[in-house]
Amino acid sequence: MTERRRVVPVLMLAFLAVLCLPRAASAWHDRTHVAIAWAAGFDRWYSAAAPDVAKLKYPCGAYEGKNHYSHNSAGEPVTPELVSSQVKQYDRADDLEGHLYGAIIASLAGYRKLEAAGKFADYHLVYCAHYIGDLSMPLHNVPYDAFNKARHHANDGIIESTAFRDAAEIRSRCYTIEIENDDDLSREIARIGEISRQLALKMKREERNMSSREALSQAVHSASLFRAVLLYAGRPLMEEDGLFPGAEKAER
Repeated sequence: MTERRRVVPVLMLAFLAVLCLPRAASAWHDRTHVAIAWAAGFDRWYSAAAPDVAKLKYPCGAYEGKNHYSHNSAGEPVTPELVSSQVKQYDRADDLEGHLYGAIIASLAGYRKLEAAGKFADYHLVYCAHYIGDLSMPLHNVPYDAFNKARHHANDGIIESTAFRDAAEIRSRCYTIEIENDDDLSREIARIGEISRQLALKMKREERNMSSREALSQAVHSASLFRAVLLYAGRPLMEEDGLFPGAEKAER
């Protein structure tokens, strides 16, 4: 019995160590991703956290993890050209910088390709929803340095405990984004990516985490963009009565 008790903590420590590896860093926690997808009007909002689950199973994590961030070690502004250049890196494990921006476009392309062929395509949109959620998490747009490592987990969870209650506010604050082609999409990804990067740099200068209001504003950017992507893809928006527990109690 004593030996068994020793084994369990060791296994738990090993699991936690895997989660702490740079490639395993996640963006917003699960409820926040789900709240963003619901606020955007995605009828499969309940699956929005699934891409983080996929990273934990080998060999998925080797290539899926790179779709969730763009470390931008050069510290360059996020531009539409950078976004477009990353598309070809989608699902590749040999890209040290990560290719979050390109993953958004590539996952949407996967959805549209299967949809046009009359096949079930929704899971590609689930990935797209998750990546667009990652886009507004500031620390996924800057190098994974000592500051990022020390504060990543805490910033993932800034609004996690209130996300379901915050979902209605996020939805009510969504703003209009018009996307008519992939160039428009690249431009909007770059705009939000740069907003997120600048917030990350400000947090580092001030040696602090995001405030809850900053995190909510970031979530609004993601929800607004994903709503525009759904419309661009010809996907009907979910009516507001498609609620999960807690969202109906949120204050406007």
